[in-house]
Amino acid sequence: MFETHYGLTGRPFQLTPDPRFYFESATHRKAMSYLGYGLAQGEGFIIITGEIGAGKSTLVAHLMQTVDKARLTAAQIVTTQLKGDDLLHMVASSFGIATAGLDKTGTLAAIEHFLHTEARAGRRCLLVVDESQNLPMPALEELRMLSNFQLGSHPLLQIFLLGQPEFRAMVHGAPGLEQLRQRIIATHHLGAMDAHELQPYVEHRMKLVGWTGRPAFADDAWARLFTETGGIPRKVNMLINRVLLMAAVDNRETIDAALIDAVLADLAMDSMSEEDWQNEAMLASAARHAEHVASVTAAPEQVAPAAAAAIPEVSRADFNHFVREVRDFAAEQQDARTLLVQELQAALDRVEALETRPAPTADVEPLLRRIDALERLQAEQQQSLHRVLALLVGWVEDDSAGMWPKGRAA
Repeated sequence: MFETHYGLTGRPFQLTPDPRFYFESATHRKAMSYLGYGLAQGEGFIIITGEIGAGKSTLVAHLMQTVDKARLTAAQIVTTQLKGDDLLHMVASSFGIATAGLDKTGTLAAIEHFLHTEARAGRRCLLVVDESQNLPMPALEELRMLSNFQLGSHPLLQIFLLGQPEFRAMVHGAPGLEQLRQRIIATHHLGAMDAHELQPYVEHRMKLVGWTGRPAFADDAWARLFTETGGIPRKVNMLINRVLLMAAVDNRETIDAALIDAVLADLAMDSMSEEDWQNEAMLASAARHAEHVASVTAAPEQVAPAAAAAIPEVSRADFNHFVREVRDFAAEQQDARTLLVQELQAALDRVEALETRPAPTADVEPLLRRIDALERLQAEQQQSLHRVLALLVGWVEDDSAGMWPKGRAA
């Protein structure tokens, strides 16, 4: 939706890896140097680790675009919890080797024959294994055995292992992987982008889809984006996608920190549990009841100022602050809030009973003080309800664009 609104030619922040959008941050430049060194060596293992969403797959996809395909045959697999034999079949399949009906010995022979054929044709072979942290020890040992294949003194297969941080710890700490460790020629941990790289990263991707400055980005947007995402590319992509969508819905021409806070507020409300929503509804209901009882029992001169008080306009930044407070309060004091609502409801029930019959002044005075406290709670809850209504309006607008969150539609 926002692509059409802002005249873009494509989606600049899609979550699937696309080498066209590769951005060379400092950590990616260093990783590319290690990968290039590894390719020049033509043997052994290169290990690249990084947090989820750090850009490992995009990095390798970019590398594959830079190599001479006439001289290098590359295959890539994404692993799950595979046994050793299953991994061998997956490796064979990735290179286009038919292994139907073959046992482990036959599969290994077919792979070796393929590697020899490629080598005689003047092509080296590269295997890229993504999500390597999922590999059990036997599967890693099978990969090591594949790296042993040679034609004369020349290795036939080089392997890049990509994984999350725990994979690096596993490789360097497992006693049974000493032989694999001896074949590792380079390792690199792909970190997050630095704060000063975030603006060039976003603008780089926007320009690739025809961005000419609309929407504009305020200076305070970059620090807010970095604080929330930590410079992890996929987190940046996810957040800026939502920001651009809200900007288009609100017909905004500038993206600033306040707009980012509004999107974060929406995301926070989306992630609230059913219990959170029930507690909010309970408090709001008690506040509305308190307003009714207070209007019945309060003196006329007390009611007039309350009726004249208008609900203040609420900015998106105020709303985000409110949501964060509600979520923290709900997480830390669920039991206390439930007890408070029960106590207030009991007090309200007693006041309703007193409305229908005479009561001693000694009984009424404590309840009137309680009602005064309820009035203060009611004022706070009125603001809460106003802000929630603002959020719901935003959701309705998102629904008109086909973006209603799953499971939240009315």
